[in-house]
Amino acid sequence: MGISKTEIFTEDQNTIAAFAKAFAHPARVAILQHLFKIDSCICGELVNEIGLAQPTISQHLRELKQLGLIKGSVEGTSVCYCIDAKNWEKMKKTMAQFLDQDIVSKENCC
Repeated sequence: MGISKTEIFTEDQNTIAAFAKAFAHPARVAILQHLFKIDSCICGELVNEIGLAQPTISQHLRELKQLGLIKGSVEGTSVCYCIDAKNWEKMKKTMAQFLDQDIVSKENCC
């Protein structure tokens, strides 16, 4: 598989692609939906709620945290997660600007 040449794209393009990756797997979407639904930090209940193995959930949580969409805090031997409100707003603004683009001329298209 080829190497992704992210350096040839703008920071904005790379940011949009990274945010889009968060929604590219239904497990990450389900995790985010659950975090919004409960509106608080959760620790171990994601495995039961989502129905995937703990290592799989951990991998998806790691991706979401790396993107900054969620944050985690250590409580004993558990890490509790919640939506990072500041970064969520940044993501919404970035994606809205991208998705709100309009086609200038509809006449010159196939």
